Amino acid sequence: MLAEDFPLEFAALTDVGRKRTNNEDAVRVEPEHGFVVLADGLGGYNAGEVASRMAVEGIGAGLICWLQSASALPENESPRAASDALRALETCVDEVNHAIFEDAACVPDHAGMGTTLVVALAYQGQMLIGHIGDSRAYCLCDGMLTRLTRDHSLLQEQLDAGLMTPAQAAVSPHYNLLTRGLGVEATVSLDVQTVLLQKGNIYLLCSDGLTNMVSDADIAQLLGSGLPLPGMAQALVDQANANGGQDNVTVALIRVEK
Repeated sequence: MLAEDFPLEFAALTDVGRKRTNNEDAVRVEPEHGFVVLADGLGGYNAGEVASRMAVEGIGAGLICWLQSASALPENESPRAASDALRALETCVDEVNHAIFEDAACVPDHAGMGTTLVVALAYQGQMLIGHIGDSRAYCLCDGMLTRLTRDHSLLQEQLDAGLMTPAQAAVSPHYNLLTRGLGVEATVSLDVQTVLLQKGNIYLLCSDGLTNMVSDADIAQLLGSGLPLPGMAQALVDQANANGGQDNVTVALIRVEK
């Protein structure tokens, strides 16, 4: 359900990286419905790839169902607001969290699994962002890169409390200790926000396989390169791999056409 004044272009790419043998990231892009869902599985051998796949498929299906119902309202009814879309997203996340948690409890090979999550939905002239964990969303506007999400991690808590400087955080061995994950506990809180769509903006969703390997300054430079969107996604993945490729890396890009 996109505003006609904001035609969008999408691109996404996922890569196993240089050190891993399996890819626990998952991404679902739905240009027709104006959203992207990206997840980075947790648990290593405990089926992180199952959790991430359940997340993108379950949340994607739930959002499509809600968007179709919203577009089918009678003409005499007011369009559903962005706040309604956010509540629908939260409901989808609650349902998928329960499904992953129950699967992990019932299937021995899946014990301990979970996933991060970041979602972007263009709706009523706004970009709705939701996230859990350390998969991130960024926006490039007029050449300036802004990070839209705040990691749910021990490292971020230490930074926020002033117990660590950004320079110390960059070399901390605890970069991957999360304080929140989808499917890890019976309930989970989704952080949500809305930002106005602006023509020419580029929105980036990514797993930590990108942000642990590529600095924000280099991400900004690549997003401002003027490359076609698929080439930009490839350049981001290539840079992560060139810098070591320590993890799976997944990127999804949404550009508001001018």
